[in-house]
Amino acid sequence: MTIDKNELNLQLDKVNKIIMSVLQNTNLHTLVQDNNSLLGSGKMLRSKLIQYLGISSNIDREILSIAGAAVDIMHSASLIHDDVIDGGFLRRGNQTFWKKYGVNGAILFGDTLMFRSIALLTKQPRVDLLKELINMTGEVCCSEAEQELILRENSRSWDDCIKIARFKTGSLFAFAAVAGGTGNLEEANALRECGFNIGTAYQLADDILDARGDEDLSGKTLGIDQKRGKTTAISAYDGSPNNHVEYINNLINDSLNMLSKWPFLREALNDYLEIEFNPVVSKFVNM
Repeated sequence: MTIDKNELNLQLDKVNKIIMSVLQNTNLHTLVQDNNSLLGSGKMLRSKLIQYLGISSNIDREILSIAGAAVDIMHSASLIHDDVIDGGFLRRGNQTFWKKYGVNGAILFGDTLMFRSIALLTKQPRVDLLKELINMTGEVCCSEAEQELILRENSRSWDDCIKIARFKTGSLFAFAAVAGGTGNLEEANALRECGFNIGTAYQLADDILDARGDEDLSGKTLGIDQKRGKTTAISAYDGSPNNHVEYINNLINDSLNMLSKWPFLREALNDYLEIEFNPVVSKFVNM
């Protein structure tokens, strides 16, 4: 089954409307309006994954739109914090939030978005998704802290690189995959691991982009990983594979195999990968 593009676009439109209204009735709402590159303007790979899987599973569309908004808001909040930590000045082709409003403002605004993201999931019936997002966001924060406080300048291990990529970036993809399913335990476990694989592949590709990409084309500050001594796919030479792109492709293919028990989910994931995900990864590693 190939996804209905009209239905997908309708769902993504709903996601964006929820995102743009997340701070409605607060004085901070103007910051969303004045920074249209901040929320809802990215690639939306996480929320798109929810829609592809969820539409194929015939999940309640309101659940899909709320979950999509929640994960994209959480992702945007993490980027605001990342830019403060890394000193990045360009994000999605625009000045980063901290450069425009200061470090204090960026930290506080990112925190606000994180809690608004979680609060969204209290307004839908899938209780498991609230727990899932809290757990996966915790994994993101823990992994970021480990990278900054323990591994930075101290590790060139490929195993450490994969662990960081899996939890720093894979966690929100894991949430997205689970949110696109029915909530069945066995299915959710398979989807979660599938999401971890996809997110790990994305982070490894992003590591390559940071080291070798074109800043003007990418729309964000590059070269930060090396300057800050981060453990990445480029710097982790201890035990690294001979071909990074092949390793990334294997992760992506393995994610499909994890859903072999659910052919309709596997087909939906394949569509998502071919249409949305793989072109981005290919651009990252070939820029």
